[in-house]
Amino acid sequence: MTRHARNSTAGSVYTYHEKKRDAKASGYGSLSERFSKDSIKGFDCCSLTLQPCRNPVVSADGYLFDKEAILEYYLAKKKEILRQQKEYEKQNKREENEKNELKAAAHRSQVEKFIATEKGEGMPENTPSTSSGSLSNMAGVKAKDLPSFWVPAMTPDAKPIIVPKPSTEIYCPVSGKLLKIKDLIDVKFTLAPKDDDERGKALISRQVRYMCPVTRDVLSNSVPCTILKPTGDVVTTECFEKLIKKDMIHPLTGKKLKEKDIITLQRGGTGFASVNDKLEATEARPSMMA
Repeated sequence: MTRHARNSTAGSVYTYHEKKRDAKASGYGSLSERFSKDSIKGFDCCSLTLQPCRNPVVSADGYLFDKEAILEYYLAKKKEILRQQKEYEKQNKREENEKNELKAAAHRSQVEKFIATEKGEGMPENTPSTSSGSLSNMAGVKAKDLPSFWVPAMTPDAKPIIVPKPSTEIYCPVSGKLLKIKDLIDVKFTLAPKDDDERGKALISRQVRYMCPVTRDVLSNSVPCTILKPTGDVVTTECFEKLIKKDMIHPLTGKKLKEKDIITLQRGGTGFASVNDKLEATEARPSMMA
């Protein structure tokens, strides 16, 4: 293979780098880019704010949240559900009023026909009633049906917007499963000892923040972690498999553990395919036809 300088154009080889560069500049063809370590949240970061958690809680599926952030999300969803319920109730009330008006109009029409028949005048079925005194669609009862004929939503051809019945359940923003505040578990990370060069630094600026309370191993995105539900302690999955799983006894409290007390923490990523899935983002663009 011919070797050439970075800006050389005399080479006979069309390299992969040159192909990707030209495809990106052309504006055609799908673009795919691999996430770097900086593009993926840390294992101790909130799934909503993507910042290190101050008061960490974890869902039953292992997704970590900051308590303040998940409560704000839950309250915002509650307010949205209340708003949707009010819209749905207004729609039902409006439909009920329309049905009552139709019944009243039908009853009124029958009374008018009966009175006209008793007087011997007779009233053709297709003749509109002129009891309002005007045939204009901007006066009388029709003024309520079409008050602004220039608005597209008020035209006779416009279809009414039907509001579906809102669900009262709130779902996890990450997993999409049912979310309940009482199911959130407080998480307790064990602080790692500070090095001499890290003394005086804030926790968020430290490279090594937490460790396993049993094995004293440093926790990071490359280390699978497990949460012990009764106390919320975070240990490494290796520690759980080798030391805890055999007897199912809590190593810090000595109490018996059950299978439901073990939660696998959903970590962030390191940029390596062996650690995480879906590390590639794809942007669809128009393809150039040959």
